[in-house]
Amino acid sequence: MALKNKPVPREPLPDADVHSEGFRQTREARRSALVEDYVELISDLIEDGNEARQVDIAARLGVAQPTVAKMLTRLCADGLVSRKPYRGVFLTEAGRKVAEESRIRHQTVEAFLRSLGVSAETARIDAEGIEHHVSAETLEAFRKAMTVG
Repeated sequence: MALKNKPVPREPLPDADVHSEGFRQTREARRSALVEDYVELISDLIEDGNEARQVDIAARLGVAQPTVAKMLTRLCADGLVSRKPYRGVFLTEAGRKVAEESRIRHQTVEAFLRSLGVSAETARIDAEGIEHHVSAETLEAFRKAMTVG
């Protein structure tokens, strides 16, 4: 389906405070996205019956092990994970909560995209980015839209 290149009528700029709130929320979503990706992946690896090892995290995220090590140090400091010598990474209760909230958002976005006819693979990939930027109000609208019909 090709999109037509018709310009959308432009709305007047919102009040500066309202306008800046959208940008603030986007910046916050970007900051939390990486943390959420890590804890969700750690949770998935553990639930899959494996330990969440630094090497596995690096491979699945497509980043170098030193990058993972740096983030794991941050996640430890934030109280989201714990590490044991010669063992993998484990989620704290706070980490499990972040992972579960992220997983629910991801599943909702992915299901909504699938309900629109988006392929499973594309929906999975797109949901990986959208899940961090979608508001609770929009998620609820997605859920309602999927139950109508």
